[in-house]
Amino acid sequence: NLSACARGREDEPSRVAMPAEAFEVGERASRERDGEKRICEIIERKQLPNGQWTYYVHFEGLNRRLDAWVSAEELQPIEAQAPDAAGRRPTRQDAVNSRRATRNMKRKIDEINASSLNDTEHDEAMEKEHEESTKVKNIQTIEIGRFQVDTWYFSPFPEEYAQHTLYICEFTLKYMRKRKAYERHKLTQKAKMPPGKMIYLAKAPELHPDCISGGHLQPKQLSVFEVDGSESKIYCQCLCLLAKLFLDHKTLYYDVDPFLFYVLCEVGDDGGHRIAGYFSKEKFSSESNNIACILVLPQHQRKGYGKLIIDVSYQITIREGKVGSPEKPLSDLGQLSFRSYWTAVLLHTLSEHRGNLSIRDISLMTAIKTEDIISTLQSLNLIKYWKGQHVISVSPKIVDEHLARNARPSLRCETDKLRWQPAPDENQSNSSAG
Repeated sequence: NLSACARGREDEPSRVAMPAEAFEVGERASRERDGEKRICEIIERKQLPNGQWTYYVHFEGLNRRLDAWVSAEELQPIEAQAPDAAGRRPTRQDAVNSRRATRNMKRKIDEINASSLNDTEHDEAMEKEHEESTKVKNIQTIEIGRFQVDTWYFSPFPEEYAQHTLYICEFTLKYMRKRKAYERHKLTQKAKMPPGKMIYLAKAPELHPDCISGGHLQPKQLSVFEVDGSESKIYCQCLCLLAKLFLDHKTLYYDVDPFLFYVLCEVGDDGGHRIAGYFSKEKFSSESNNIACILVLPQHQRKGYGKLIIDVSYQITIREGKVGSPEKPLSDLGQLSFRSYWTAVLLHTLSEHRGNLSIRDISLMTAIKTEDIISTLQSLNLIKYWKGQHVISVSPKIVDEHLARNARPSLRCETDKLRWQPAPDENQSNSSAG
């Protein structure tokens, strides 16, 4: 009877879903995104228990933060190419084989030329290595406080924490794998603010109604804490790992001792200071960088916090008696934020001082480095090159017209609320060292 039953089942058609045609890693396909078909490259793939494939894809021409896992049903082969001279149409396998051959050839060339790389080539090789080692996001979402946030990039958390959702305490930044551990931590931990010294506390502006939803509450105040990487090492390392989920080229993870971290927080009705963003800077920068990394967490973007963080950095630089510039290259979002900030500050400086100001005058007044002033004024057509030097060429009317188009940043540092001064011997030690 058992054999008869077995034979009966064998005669029945299989009910197991047949897997869709598998794509190879390195192959290109098309997928609909934002209402249009876009070309994407298969970066990684894995087979599910039901036999179906899921693919990690990168959309050509778009930032890597938009890379995502998609199902086989969402992908379509690229339309057949024109036939070659022999009348044969290239197949999908031809494309895969070509890519494999290209990768193998490149590997051989890299081995031959490894000892003769110049600095530029070395940088390019390092960039390729970075992309290869961080091409697939190891964590898809984080839960931090009231928010569940989709991640943008790979971050080097310990391997055992690589999972779909990671739980992060909004006060200590401790990360946990299990929701139960996360809930237990929230009940037992005592911290309600970052470590370090609070250097700024001001009334929070009224948020736009669109910002007060999905877990957002109107904060009472905004605060900034200065945290020394050598004194609060674990907190700062956790901060760097969190930040890397949203920054593509951040390389600082564990060696935090040489850095200061300035953490922006929203202060709620319960008195808790919850992280919204941060910037870091080297304690001693040979290139006069006043920002090494900067980030506003995605759930707090579009509130004006980026401009506030930048302004706090420049106000500190002014009190140091220096000029500064962010570490470059800037990300695409970073470039937009800094250019917008520089534009607003420079236009208002030119508007308030109607006399003839030199680029050096403006640099000393704003702490903005001369090359950043020049590039910003060039983008506004407010500067010309005359007799071997850059000269500001502007009338009050033109400045007013630009001001009308470039509104003042909605959120700036209230300098009377900034409780920060350089160490008494800092300038003296710097001058003696020079």
